[in-house]
Amino acid sequence: MFGGNFKNHFQSTFTLAYPVMLSQLGQVLVGVADSMMVGRLGAVPLAAASLANSIFFVVLMFGIGVSMAITPLVAMADGSKCSKRMARLFNHGFLLNMGVGLMLFLLIVLASPMLKYMNQPEEVVELAIPYLAIITLSLIPFMFFQTFKQFAEGLSQTKQAMYITIVCNGINVFLNWVLIFGNLGFPAMGLNGAGIATLISRVLMGLVMAYYVMKSKRYQNFNLSFRIKNLSFPMLSKMLKIGVPTGFQFIFEVGAFSTAAIMMGWIGVNALAAHQIAINLASISYMMASGLSAAAMVKVGNQLGKKDIKSLREAGFTVFAMVAMFMSISAVIFIIGKNFLPSLYIDDAAVIQLSASLLIVAAFFQLSDGIQVVGLGALRGMADVKVPTIVTLIAYWVIGLPVGYVLAFYAGLNELGIWYGLLIGLTVTGIMLLYRFHALSAKLLKGKVLQAN
Repeated sequence: MFGGNFKNHFQSTFTLAYPVMLSQLGQVLVGVADSMMVGRLGAVPLAAASLANSIFFVVLMFGIGVSMAITPLVAMADGSKCSKRMARLFNHGFLLNMGVGLMLFLLIVLASPMLKYMNQPEEVVELAIPYLAIITLSLIPFMFFQTFKQFAEGLSQTKQAMYITIVCNGINVFLNWVLIFGNLGFPAMGLNGAGIATLISRVLMGLVMAYYVMKSKRYQNFNLSFRIKNLSFPMLSKMLKIGVPTGFQFIFEVGAFSTAAIMMGWIGVNALAAHQIAINLASISYMMASGLSAAAMVKVGNQLGKKDIKSLREAGFTVFAMVAMFMSISAVIFIIGKNFLPSLYIDDAAVIQLSASLLIVAAFFQLSDGIQVVGLGALRGMADVKVPTIVTLIAYWVIGLPVGYVLAFYAGLNELGIWYGLLIGLTVTGIMLLYRFHALSAKLLKGKVLQAN
């Protein structure tokens, strides 16, 4: 399956993936820092952050999914050495991303009052609504940043976004310290301070990334622009056919975890706070694995552009092997640190105990989580998005969440029941997507034409 090129693919994939992994880790660590700092304010602010973030991350991930349409198309164009097409992809991607960012912001602002009718603790909802409005505004500069980031990643340039993300996230953490607790003469804003810090850091990320791409000699040959008059509806349609299903893939997965957070709220404040801690820790390994997913998308797309299907299969399976090794290590860390890690967030013994039990379940779904996220990336590199979208819908919403609901509220397993359902959903997704990549790439290897499904 790997042939003699495993070492070469491993090295090139790692070189491509590690900046994305560190960039993603930086994003997650800001969320970890937010949760740790907000957790010092008490269980109610932490639960409010969990509720607001569970909704915000659904639309955020949809936006990221739409923006990802740029990357495989640019990677294919790069493989076939078509620079003019790459410039047009950037232009269309920019217009698409900014339109989607504004639309999602308006959607959440208009829908946020519905939190009052979701059977959540009243004191939690009161804190969550203004915080949600602030972090949703940050979606617009974030989509601006994503346009330049995804274009650069399509050209296998991943380090610049990493540096910018790490620096701006460091600024975010500093602003958290200033605005949450009222340091350096600023008023103590509590949870809203964390939201304002996120907004400021994302504006900086977008501006710095744009400045780098527009001024760097590396991108001068592409004649990047933002001209509406050159809009091509067939190209925009092609990007939407990749971006929208990709966005829904993220919605189905992240939405499942967000729905799990809502169900946790039905159990109580402690359950919701424990869910926030456990999911926050699990998101660290997930976002690192998503760095490998981005590498799989670029490498598979690039090899498809070159029409080197043997290398495409080798590259894809190399990334599957890499993510399996990484997530196995993460599982061991969760098991060993199940009691210590939650104590970094909160001093409440009951919440720590609940979090520890959820981390054991998280350890078991690490492998499936890694396989499914890389599977989505590899298939995205082949412009195969519709069938994977259906797989995620069925696995999470037809199987995982209903099973979790029954286990939690009918079998009496409470918090653990919900997470057992998530484990089942992730496992089904991982198995199906791995098989899908194998079947499609084998079909290509035999000389059959790939139909984008």
